[in-house]
Amino acid sequence: MLTGAVSVCSLTEPISRLDHARFPDFTPLILYGNSVILPSKYGTEVTSSRSHILLCQGRGKLASRTAAYSMPPEQNDAHRQGSPHFTDDQVFLFSEDDLKEPRKGTSPSLVQSGVDFQTNISKLGDEETLHDKLKAVQLHILAMEQWNASRLKMCHRNYAASATNLLHYLALKSLDIEEMKEELSSVGLLNLETVNAHVLSSLAACIQMLNASRLDSLVGLSVPNKELPVHKNSGNKKMELGMTALMKRASSNRELLLGALQAQKMGHIMATVGEEAVENDTHIPDLINSGTTIFRINCAHGDPELWSEIIRMVKQSSQHLEKPCRILMDLAGPKLRTGTLKDGPCVVKISPRKNAFGSMIRPAQVWIGPRGAGPPPSHLSPDVILQVDGQEFLNNMEVDDSVIFSDARRKRRTLKILSKYPVFSGVGFMAECNNTAYVESGTTLHVKQKGRKSPVGFVVDVPPVEQFVRLRVGDLLVISRDSSDENVTLPRSPIGSHKITCPSGYLFDSVKPGDPIAFDDGKIWGVIKGTSISEVVVKVTHAGLKGTKLGSEKSINIPESDIRYEGLTSKDLMDLDFVAAHADMVGISFVRDVHDIVALHQELAKRRISELGIVLKIETKGGFEKLPLLILEAMKSSNPLGVMIARGDLAVECGWEKLADIQDEIISICSAAHVPVILATQVLETLVKTGVPTRAEITDAANGRRASCVMLNKGKHVAKAVSMLDTILNSQQYAKVKAELKPLMLSSHVN
Repeated sequence: MLTGAVSVCSLTEPISRLDHARFPDFTPLILYGNSVILPSKYGTEVTSSRSHILLCQGRGKLASRTAAYSMPPEQNDAHRQGSPHFTDDQVFLFSEDDLKEPRKGTSPSLVQSGVDFQTNISKLGDEETLHDKLKAVQLHILAMEQWNASRLKMCHRNYAASATNLLHYLALKSLDIEEMKEELSSVGLLNLETVNAHVLSSLAACIQMLNASRLDSLVGLSVPNKELPVHKNSGNKKMELGMTALMKRASSNRELLLGALQAQKMGHIMATVGEEAVENDTHIPDLINSGTTIFRINCAHGDPELWSEIIRMVKQSSQHLEKPCRILMDLAGPKLRTGTLKDGPCVVKISPRKNAFGSMIRPAQVWIGPRGAGPPPSHLSPDVILQVDGQEFLNNMEVDDSVIFSDARRKRRTLKILSKYPVFSGVGFMAECNNTAYVESGTTLHVKQKGRKSPVGFVVDVPPVEQFVRLRVGDLLVISRDSSDENVTLPRSPIGSHKITCPSGYLFDSVKPGDPIAFDDGKIWGVIKGTSISEVVVKVTHAGLKGTKLGSEKSINIPESDIRYEGLTSKDLMDLDFVAAHADMVGISFVRDVHDIVALHQELAKRRISELGIVLKIETKGGFEKLPLLILEAMKSSNPLGVMIARGDLAVECGWEKLADIQDEIISICSAAHVPVILATQVLETLVKTGVPTRAEITDAANGRRASCVMLNKGKHVAKAVSMLDTILNSQQYAKVKAELKPLMLSSHVN
């Protein structure tokens, strides 16, 4: 139970004393008179119970003092009327037991528990000064800490100060202090929006400025300049809560998890890598040179053999380039995804660009390279890549040659060679094609030459066409259990419907008709029309004007369904052994409540893992609402800790219109807890996919300066995106841009 309000009252003589190891100047008293309440954000009525905390400042008798008290929300008005501890005359009586620990049976919920308090701030009388209000707020914060003493005792000593500051921040956020912000601003003092990382010392410093003659006015703590001396919590643990000490703690926590920042940079850049990193030897070095400092591997894709090769290449490139990098591996978690659709034919379409009348605007650009050489140089952007088996054919080909072949439809087509480039295992060529062609593996290529026979090359390793269903508004979509399950008999699907599979039984066991459902990070929305043990029928309610593709392994979200996932799946437990042996950090997907953290700690304890970094991925509404509790639970171990804002799933779960506010709130909470934040998913997404960013993406990336790390997803232009992001986040580049803009701003005039 956390405190909920602050009161300024008249005091009488003391009757007992608090724990003086913690509150040397505070005395519990009998109160009478009219209380003045700082309003809470969570209601309009005062509720009460037998369990109160009263903190009274000062040693004198019968003087005006400031008091803070808390009241659990379970009690109703009937109990209030019958309680000898809370009467209509505002007389309070508190026992020493009430002041030390919460009574048995009370809920240890956080400040968002819904405690109701009077919100009419006009009741603050004219005689109350800004100084008194600040002291009342500070006492409220200390009452919060006192009430949660048992929770703080369980935190690891490395996180004691950070956990305490997090509670101080939550106490401050529970109050409606808008009017106080305006008053502080009017006198040029504290901005309450910027004190997250050092709440108590900031308030104390402000109080000192308002009342410089009484440096010891609050809890006996001297506040010289911006520092708070050694502070003892209710567990008698010594900890520094000064601004400088807490700022150093935040920096230390960031470095422990993500590594030290190099070359005066302001934040880390994380890049997701997969199979493409192994296929191209220059992919990882290019990312490191562009500014990548952390590589992410998603355990939902690939296998230990692939992961081992990626990690080997990262460590080798990092050592060779003398640029330190770290590895984050995300456990797959219980995420719902569409099943794998059957592969299409192994054929690729070469298609020139045409206008509305069918006339060619430009030929198709085709890269012809040796088998296994990987993609073309990064400055080239071909429409199609063809791998060719035939070294002699490639060695004899020159610029301006014409390559002849018959496509899958037996139509004769020609590729005109435009340029030649050295590659890893020979040479590669850029060519153009003026006609549509369909090329499959085994297609024969030869150079057109008069009078003599030319060497022959063969197209190889054409990837299968990705299969998908195209959904339009009004379509029916049938989701069935994995078809590999021989025990499930699938009934015939409705006429005119589309069909996909989902291998997870959670979907079929938990949903009900009327639930909304989203696919592929919200690109497609629908409503569930019917369910059975083997199928779910969905009617599509939102898709693109021309329909939207839904392919294999795309996300499925059911925001309003109460699906109960297991914290760590059987696959997660197997992957955790590999992660602990090879990675620096583990990402815990779909964290929902403290039980997920408890299960993780148990597994880490079994493996005696104390140095592996833990990243809590916040991608559900439940994870966001319980974030303070999740952080406090994670702080019970010494493992480096971080939080990832997985904005794709989070936006679908909570609503796109709320994402900006949710992102700000998560960053603020983590700042208060001195926990580094990773801003993830869809950062510079258009740039990663197409090579050209949108204006909104640039602004979004710039906002990433508030986070400790920004993550980019896979894509053909990811190195270019990393380079641009590095420029945006780099403090030197940022200062250079500001210097360039300053003369422009000074030379501007307003008429």
